[in-house]
Amino acid sequence: MCGLLAYLSTDADRVTEPVVGDVGRALTCLHHRGPDDTAVWSDERAVLAFNRLSIIDVDGSPQPLAYAVDRYRIIFNGEIYNYPELRTELQAAGATFATEGDTEVIVAGFHLWGEAVVPRLRGMFSFVIWDTHTRTAFGARDPFGIKPLFTARLADGGLVFSSEKKALLELLGGSEGAGGVDAASLQQYLTLQYVPEPATMHRGITRIESGTSFTVADGELRTTRYFHPTFPVRPVAPQERQPLYDRIAAALDDSVRVHMRADVTVGSFLSGGIDSTAIAALAKRYNPDLLTFTVGFERQGYSEIDVAAESAAAIGVRHITKVVTPEDFAEAMPLVVWYLDDPVADPALVPLYFVAREARKHVKVVLSGEGADELFGGYNIYREPLSLAAFERMPGGVRRALGALSTRMPDGMRGKDLLRRGSIPLEQRYYGNARLFREQDLGLLRHHDSALSHLDVTRELYERTRAAGYDDVTAMQYVDLFTWLRGDILVKADKVTMANSLELRVPFLDPEVFRVAGTIPVDQRVTRETTKYALRRALEQIVPPHVLERRKLGFPVPMRHWLADGLHDWARGVVQDSQTDQWLDKAQVLAMLDAHRANTAAGSPVDLSRKLWAVLVFMLWHGVFVEERIRPQIPATVYPVRL
Repeated sequence: MCGLLAYLSTDADRVTEPVVGDVGRALTCLHHRGPDDTAVWSDERAVLAFNRLSIIDVDGSPQPLAYAVDRYRIIFNGEIYNYPELRTELQAAGATFATEGDTEVIVAGFHLWGEAVVPRLRGMFSFVIWDTHTRTAFGARDPFGIKPLFTARLADGGLVFSSEKKALLELLGGSEGAGGVDAASLQQYLTLQYVPEPATMHRGITRIESGTSFTVADGELRTTRYFHPTFPVRPVAPQERQPLYDRIAAALDDSVRVHMRADVTVGSFLSGGIDSTAIAALAKRYNPDLLTFTVGFERQGYSEIDVAAESAAAIGVRHITKVVTPEDFAEAMPLVVWYLDDPVADPALVPLYFVAREARKHVKVVLSGEGADELFGGYNIYREPLSLAAFERMPGGVRRALGALSTRMPDGMRGKDLLRRGSIPLEQRYYGNARLFREQDLGLLRHHDSALSHLDVTRELYERTRAAGYDDVTAMQYVDLFTWLRGDILVKADKVTMANSLELRVPFLDPEVFRVAGTIPVDQRVTRETTKYALRRALEQIVPPHVLERRKLGFPVPMRHWLADGLHDWARGVVQDSQTDQWLDKAQVLAMLDAHRANTAAGSPVDLSRKLWAVLVFMLWHGVFVEERIRPQIPATVYPVRL
């Protein structure tokens, strides 16, 4: 787990001493990702720079790492969990190794197998390999997008790649040099809660998409999708169900086993839910002294500390907790936004930041339960097609009439959203797990493009689901793999843990686990009564009974109450100080804030907190990266190499 930065030029005259110096200075933005070692290497066409967080082969495997008599140089962010097995296979094929780490396995595999090495990698990764003989580059990003990789083209024609966008902003000369705010990305962000790949909030910076590899030759970037997730369309016979549950349990246990591979201490996050509890229980098998960590709030109904503590006691691990206050939120937000690079309007990332900071005092690596919901059908919204089945049988005219009726019902009235959603097809109503501003709500945008739609993000995804013959539940999961998972869940997981120089590993997002999850029929994923049905059955002998059927909460945040009370004045100050008049009608935002406070005080079901939070996060982001008015104090990273 590290921070990489690469500059690739088409002209040998471009890699001058000042360019190497610029890259080295930009690398300092990524110091939190790898405080253990820093190095910059260059030749006449490339500059490769690296900050290392030493996890495997702590005293060896320096990067940029040379291979094949210095033919190749590789910079790699992530972990390859099957590196011992690949190493043995490569040695049998004639490869030699000078280190004991996983980085050299990647480049040796590329030397022998070419681009075919990527699908054989079991892990999380983004990497760039520079071939000094052919003067070409090859790289890839892991199947699900656990590890980020940004790219941009500089004014001199050179291509740059980085683990975080802020390093590219340094090389581009700031927000203006990066093309300024992308109006389309802002509109999609307000709709989706994040900026969808491959875009970013800056016009001139994009992302290498998850599950793709790429080549750079003569300055031209070409990408290829190597990962195509598939789900089954056939049911499982009753006699096949228990063997399926057994395969799930075995695959997950094996994934946790290899995810525990490290030369430093590995801990685990633990909420009150089944996913993190399962990971911690399995990890305990491989580390009897496992430490677990959770976060919560003082407000009743919004804290999982008690349930997590009960789970920790049941599985026999030492447990550490962190309580977060509204004041903690307000104080940390500018710094958290700086770490994020792009705005992500998920309040849960802030408590995750705090629990990561606490965990880093004790361990260097943590396991977590991200990805279980997307793979096994864990979100309650996945049950919606079952509840809307009656609408599917209605004539089109009746459905349209019910949709028209919903528009005349007051906001917050029970049944309003059910009628609205039941009256429209899946592609129009489902665009990922978050739904913030709808088209009719975007009047606060100064540049609202009515031709732009969430369908621009999901259209091709739905075309693939139709071609595959997927039912509506499976289509929703498929869409989330390419939207919600990589746009929200994994962005916050990477950025706020790396902010604390802490490596986060996600055993559910293992190709071998997906290989089994991809065989679970829809009736074993969701039912009218529950979600993740097959996974729950598989974990009956692994997690404590009080967790097995518990409703999903994650790290819930009392944002509705805070924005109406403890954070109301802070939020008003953020809006008033923001210089975002070019993008947003601040008067409307302030009116929303007042309406939210009044609704909450009156006990109204109308809740504007998620929309308000999205606007506030964008305003803070704009203050940090565009106005440069907000300059958070970046804490020093002084963690030891070993922990």
